[in-house]
Amino acid sequence: MTKLKLDLKSRLVKKKRKRTFNRLLTLIFFAAVGFIVSSLVYNVGVRLPLNSHQPVDGILVLGGSIRREIYAAQLASQDPDIPIIISQGSKAPCVKLIFEREQASMEQVLLEQCAHSTFDNFFFCVPLLHQRGFNKVKLITSPSHLPRAKWLAQIQLGAKGIAVEVDTVKEIGVPGNNESSLKTFLDVTRSLIWAVFSQIIQPPCLNVTPLREVNLSDWYAQGFDCERQGGIAR
Repeated sequence: MTKLKLDLKSRLVKKKRKRTFNRLLTLIFFAAVGFIVSSLVYNVGVRLPLNSHQPVDGILVLGGSIRREIYAAQLASQDPDIPIIISQGSKAPCVKLIFEREQASMEQVLLEQCAHSTFDNFFFCVPLLHQRGFNKVKLITSPSHLPRAKWLAQIQLGAKGIAVEVDTVKEIGVPGNNESSLKTFLDVTRSLIWAVFSQIIQPPCLNVTPLREVNLSDWYAQGFDCERQGGIAR
């Protein structure tokens, strides 16, 4: 009889612990949902409209054509203090040589080398922009990369309250980006989904290099090639 009572008591304790654990999980779930919703509403409904009227305080260059980096270097030569992030662009020594040729400051230039697609450009760069307190970003791409690049920027940056201003650089020859309705639809769809999860997840890029730290001597020893359009004489 005593053993039966002990077994019954043990089962009741286990059930009580299970109910407590389930309640805790439910509480955590609703707390996370509440945080995500409130963060998204605040970023999109409050910060984004305010930042839309602010001046540009950073530049994001999407890789795909060396002409975009040339344009970024020209902007940097006019405004040495403007921070610039170049997302998976041309080879590091090519970018450095362009900035040297344009006599542009490299102190505020970062090379992000984790991205392998347009979606990745924003996936890895938005956390960098957000952590550095950017409010409004000039996005440099090419007309051939629109409207997909613009829509992804508006969704992913907007979800963090960062306004975006698109600036395009005309391409010469074969465009570096080929757009299609299917590609645009898929990227926009997953960007909308990621806009929700990005409120609590900040994916790190472990391959970010300050442009000033690029060692040209090492690259010359290894050998490298630059896009012909860059007009870089080695």
